[in-house]
Amino acid sequence: MTGLRNLVEQTYAPGGCLVQTLAGFIPRAGQTEMALAVADTIEQGGSLVVEAGTGVGKTFAYLVPALLSGERVLLSTATKTLQDQLFGRDLPRLLGALGVPVTTALLKGRASYLCLHRMGLARHDARLTEPQDLHSLAHIEQWAHVTRSGDLAELPDLDERSVLIPLVTSSRDNCLGATCPQFKACHVNLARRDALAADVVVINHHLFFADMAVRESGVAELLPTVRVVVFDEAHQLNDVGVQFLGVTLSTGQLLDFCRDTLAAGLQMARGLVDWHGLVAATESAARALRMALGVAMPSTRLRWDALAPEDVYPADWAAVWPPLRAALGSALEALDTLSEIAPDFVRLHERAAALLLKCERFAEPCPSDAVRWIDVGASGQSTVRLVESPLDIAEAFKAIRMASAAASERERSWIFTSATLGTDAQLSWFTRDCGLTDAQVLRVNSPFDFKAQAALYVPQNLPLPSDSLHSASVAALVARAVAQLGGRTLVLTTTLKAMRVIAQALTAHFAKPGAVGGAKAESIEVLLQGQWPKRRLMEHFRQGGADGRRGCVLVASASFWEGFDVPGEALQLVIIDKLPFPPPNDPLVQARTHRLEAQGLNPFNDYFVPEAAIALKQGGGRLIRQTTDHGVLVVCDVRLVSKGYGRRIVAALPPMRRLSSEAEWMLALADLPNSAPNFTATKASTKAQTLI
Repeated sequence: MTGLRNLVEQTYAPGGCLVQTLAGFIPRAGQTEMALAVADTIEQGGSLVVEAGTGVGKTFAYLVPALLSGERVLLSTATKTLQDQLFGRDLPRLLGALGVPVTTALLKGRASYLCLHRMGLARHDARLTEPQDLHSLAHIEQWAHVTRSGDLAELPDLDERSVLIPLVTSSRDNCLGATCPQFKACHVNLARRDALAADVVVINHHLFFADMAVRESGVAELLPTVRVVVFDEAHQLNDVGVQFLGVTLSTGQLLDFCRDTLAAGLQMARGLVDWHGLVAATESAARALRMALGVAMPSTRLRWDALAPEDVYPADWAAVWPPLRAALGSALEALDTLSEIAPDFVRLHERAAALLLKCERFAEPCPSDAVRWIDVGASGQSTVRLVESPLDIAEAFKAIRMASAAASERERSWIFTSATLGTDAQLSWFTRDCGLTDAQVLRVNSPFDFKAQAALYVPQNLPLPSDSLHSASVAALVARAVAQLGGRTLVLTTTLKAMRVIAQALTAHFAKPGAVGGAKAESIEVLLQGQWPKRRLMEHFRQGGADGRRGCVLVASASFWEGFDVPGEALQLVIIDKLPFPPPNDPLVQARTHRLEAQGLNPFNDYFVPEAAIALKQGGGRLIRQTTDHGVLVVCDVRLVSKGYGRRIVAALPPMRRLSSEAEWMLALADLPNSAPNFTATKASTKAQTLI
């Protein structure tokens, strides 16, 4: 038995330090099994992929051996919110219990930190005209005097969608680097310095891959110095990696460059260059790029698998590039003559060169191992994004691991974990696309008693999802359930259109006066994704809406399928409108489909069904979050029981009991524990039973 393995076993033993020092800690066989596997991988090196069901306590299962190992550790999470939770709650709690002398640091992307230089400029920005924005800026300026980290997460009242954020933070494009007058006090540089000195550093997947692509945030320098790398919520790795390992050129980037060039030129080099003419040429070329796409529908993704995007004449598309390259070339020449005047012009010259390289790349055919598409901005926005992306991160991630191995005397340990990583014993859904087919694989089942705690219902009297009446029928079903349950419902949709239709129908339904079933209509509050920042929506839902009453129904899509954690009686019903298959007309999906066909595989069985199963498991996972939770999952798609592939998808879900009729479903809702006058009190009373 190795030293670390023995130490981990002692820590998790019934009389170990975790039981003795952590209130509410309950030893679990699955958590111990995972912790021992992590310990073995840390000592031996190599890669370990662990699917740990909800309630296993995977965070402590990888933290305990990592902290006890004495090695330098890099922890990567899926989101900044999870970063804050890991750094601010889990790590301090566990370090106190273990009593190990470990230093920790939190590192985010530069857009998360206050830029002192740009904050000084923001007060004079012409775009700040609303009194509310000026008041928020004054609040930020006051906070700037007392904050050490400069992390905007310290300002919970700052709307994540605020126009202020890009004005008081820097980007890779506009950062002045060592020439900035605030360089010594720069929060980004201080965070990087702390990270390079710490034993344990917490980052996020976006930062990891962004740095691997452009080597700009310090992670590339940090990685060779650590022996243990842990990716939590690893199921997001491929999507995040594909996003950052590709190439993007947008009209927004071009227009931002024009705005910054004009402002710097008129302020510091007026009269030396025809700034208005120089900028006008680039702006005109950017508009021509947008116009070449014609009347493309807003918020759409255009295929680009030929010389030109779909529905665009190749000759018109080819004509876009010479004026744009000429305009950027002229900007390069002008900025090159001004490099000694101010560091701003050096940075602008670098931006112009990078934009020109992207233009030259997109003017050429797409490489055979990549896929291209164009994202058209939402209604009212003229922005378009040209994207070239790898189909997965397998080769790139292999190269990252090999490069880091070459820089280390001992083999590095890589740990990947999530509650949803695959539908087969090899977890091939995850390992194939991430280039981890040689990794050790472990599956640890959830300790929850799903047959007792949860039920699955598939209504068989609804129209097929392809029917135009499907969303309206789902809304009617939701209304009946909410009337019975008095709220406490999360509705997850696969499209924004369905989300809006269902939310509008529910709002109109519950706006009617009088009683509706078992709940008064005026006691039901319908919440919609986007009406507030996500953080505020989640907190409002957890508290039961206005005045803490038990009457919230939240209709959401996209980001609410995961990362929405509501333990207790605040959430007892999750309704999913249809099976979350990948959109078949998406260019990336099409490219992956063609690759599977070329390999002699069946795209539907080998790609679409596993993707739907993983996504459904993520969405359904919102329901049961602790040992005392009870609830019902409803999937409004009859294909789950009428099609052969439905059995494969159901098999990926936790083993809930099945409800066969609406009568059984309504009875199950009536049997849910809801007798407390205020569910927040019930949640508080069961908090100690949450597994950690």
